[in-house]
Amino acid sequence: MEWFSADGYWLSRLIFQRTLAVIYLVAFLSAALQFRALIGERGILPVPELLRRTSWKTAPGLFRLHYSDRFFAAVAWGGCVVSVALIAGLDGFLPLWGGMLLWALPWVLYLSIVQVGQVWYGFGWESLLLETGFLAVFLGTGNTAPPVLVLWLLRWLLFRLEFGAGLIKMRGDACWRKLTCLDFHHETQPMPGPLSWFFHHLPRPVHRVEVAANHVTQLLVPFLLFTPQPVASAAAALMVLTQLWLVLSGNFAWLNWLTIALALSVIDWAPFAGRPPALAAPPLWYEVVVIAVTALVLILSYRPARNLLSRRQVMNRSFDPLHLVNTYGAFGSISRMRLEVVVEGTADPVADEGAEWREYGFRGKPGDVRRLPRLFAPYHLRLDWMMWFAALSPAYARSWFGPFTERLLLGDRDTLRLLAHNPFPNAPPAHVRARVFHYRFTDPRELRATGAWWGRTYVRKFMRPVSRPLPPEREGRDTGRGT
Repeated sequence: MEWFSADGYWLSRLIFQRTLAVIYLVAFLSAALQFRALIGERGILPVPELLRRTSWKTAPGLFRLHYSDRFFAAVAWGGCVVSVALIAGLDGFLPLWGGMLLWALPWVLYLSIVQVGQVWYGFGWESLLLETGFLAVFLGTGNTAPPVLVLWLLRWLLFRLEFGAGLIKMRGDACWRKLTCLDFHHETQPMPGPLSWFFHHLPRPVHRVEVAANHVTQLLVPFLLFTPQPVASAAAALMVLTQLWLVLSGNFAWLNWLTIALALSVIDWAPFAGRPPALAAPPLWYEVVVIAVTALVLILSYRPARNLLSRRQVMNRSFDPLHLVNTYGAFGSISRMRLEVVVEGTADPVADEGAEWREYGFRGKPGDVRRLPRLFAPYHLRLDWMMWFAALSPAYARSWFGPFTERLLLGDRDTLRLLAHNPFPNAPPAHVRARVFHYRFTDPRELRATGAWWGRTYVRKFMRPVSRPLPPEREGRDTGRGT
């Protein structure tokens, strides 16, 4: 079938696949370095407890067969190894079926991780990575021409990603329609970056242009992805520029980079690629598989497409347990005030205001007012992100904040490794508390005078002081412990 192949997109496929492999590497590295404290056997939300409450049907994955921290580490580090192999182009040296199996391996491994990740893996970019990784399996490798159908499915994914994000904004907070959201967003976003202070202090007319340009890119440009070249390439290039602007203005894990990877698959690189290599005609079995997968994706697209048109549009929702076709979107509402949960401990026996309280420092979220926000993306600091949600509402932290503070009281090594500063290096504190502060970016005059990037004001208590857990033999006999 001559229509099946798109020989001119061999370089588009190559660029897309190598970029995706790098993102896979970052995702697996994030899992390997953080899982013990978050979801390990002795973690904040242990995987074994989750497995007892759920079933194969709702959350299939490798850990249904067996779970131990050692096995999870093998899966995560194994994913890193496979990702490096894909970055190096090992799939190109294998037969077509072997290359497809190699691309299927990280998808299976990461799906298994997401299925047990609980709130720590509840972000839209997890499903986006899985949906993108699933389609990448069927793009072909080596000297086989990329199939047209899969290239169109990648465009369909990019369309839903951008158009869904645009619609959720227009249907959500009025500030998007008034073009005023970026008067606040650079300051109140989950994890500001090193340039966020400067973006926040851009003139307000520039903020209006930022919002208007975002609406154009997300609501109008996505339709151009389905037009002939070079218009589709120009639309994808505009999306890349928009995503790079977002990369500069904040930390959003690998969401922006994965969007860029999808856009790169749309661009026709033929004018810059030189003479294309000799590509073999695809075998019949491959054509049958790709057509079947295309039909499956189109069938599963019904509910996400209906969601796009619904006035009750939801964002970041999976409609099947394998995360094959999902809905996306972000920041339907914008916070006007930045609230931060500040966690403190004291070694003093009495936990009152006269005690010496020392603050724990997080790697990414604001804490020390003199510390310029850091660049972490595409790496994902899961605890820091959830702390932002906790400040919005204690309901977001109900399942995990208590176990988190308990591990601080125990001096848990794995939990402390997630933090940038442990104020109790020699022995854990006797008490831990949490308070909510209002953070705001200082203005240029304040920055010059104080050297502080942030100003902060106490708002309220988040968690009253709690003490160390009691030994089992004393549990229930000591009434002095906080709750």
